[in-house]
Amino acid sequence: MNDSIKVRIISDENDMQNALAIRQAVFVVEQKVDPTIEYDEFEAVATHVLATLDGHSVGTARWRETDSGYKLERFAVPTAFRGRGVGAALLRFILDQIDDNSHVYLNSQMVAIGFYERFGFKAVGEIFYEADIPHKKMVL
Repeated sequence: MNDSIKVRIISDENDMQNALAIRQAVFVVEQKVDPTIEYDEFEAVATHVLATLDGHSVGTARWRETDSGYKLERFAVPTAFRGRGVGAALLRFILDQIDDNSHVYLNSQMVAIGFYERFGFKAVGEIFYEADIPHKKMVL
């Protein structure tokens, strides 16, 4: 992991706008996700995090408590910063915030299954589609 990547819980409007800009670039522009799907009713209840590198916002994610446990969502790293440990820093930070005894799960895009497996997540169930992108549920 790149030790100069800093991850923090978003606590101000500027950080939130930076996170939303990353999600816009990755999901809406790059992956062609409909904005009405990307921005949902859980924005206000989720805990959002922002990763920075040398003062630049380089990644974001969120998690929220559900009836089934903690759901990790909206991991986004702009193309220019992929492969530099940003996703790993985000995931480690979030897992450190969550009670070890809690059920933790996520819906991974198929292309990211291997990434989450490196952290102990296991794919379960059948492939399904969110925003026309193939996913699998993964549990820790």
